Amino acid sequence: MTTASPLASLAGVTKIYGDGDTQVTALADADLSIYPGEILLIEGPSGSGKTTLISILGLLMRPTRGDVFIRGERVSALRERDLPPIRAGAFGFVFQGFNLFPALTAQENVAIAIKMKQPRARNADAEARRLLAAVGLANRMHHKPADLSGGQKQRVAIARALAGDPAIIVGDEPTAALDTKTALDVMALLRSLASEHGRAVVVVTHDPRLERFADRVARVEDGRVIAVDTIAHPHAA
Repeated sequence: MTTASPLASLAGVTKIYGDGDTQVTALADADLSIYPGEILLIEGPSGSGKTTLISILGLLMRPTRGDVFIRGERVSALRERDLPPIRAGAFGFVFQGFNLFPALTAQENVAIAIKMKQPRARNADAEARRLLAAVGLANRMHHKPADLSGGQKQRVAIARALAGDPAIIVGDEPTAALDTKTALDVMALLRSLASEHGRAVVVVTHDPRLERFADRVARVEDGRVIAVDTIAHPHAA
């Protein structure tokens, strides 16, 4: 296991929805740390608490109890208005449904994310072109989503997630809508972002085939992180 300090961690995190008879514990006493240069898969059955876990990790949701740390700073007690700049600076998000603006080109989709994270950015279009080239879309950046394949749209989404140079990429089933070859190609790209650029990549998945790209797998059941296993031979083709 790496001796590096975690980029983010959860300590005793619990999330409870509702009150009284309708109360549901979505996550219970979860401990998890995320390290630079690794891919961490989060696996478990539907409804096990995986999305709640990454939503709290990514500062999209507050825990009911427990602490969230970003680069060693306890951020779970901060005011809501203090969280957006921390979230924007630390995280990039990739979703199953791509979530691209259909009327905008690939370049425009990425540029708008850059401007949202860095309102004073002067060269958002140039940076968008650089990011799209980095994910293999230099020749498709002027195309709109309707003219792109599923894999190409997910690459645009990854380029958008890289806006602002976040240390942590969080993917919620980012390969679920893709065919096998395309899914593996997307995971290979995420692997390179971890290995070559030192980012942490956290991916929720139901697909055990993705484990070949991972360093660790966190298994979640009934709202609990029941195990975090190290992959014996990560990054194999």
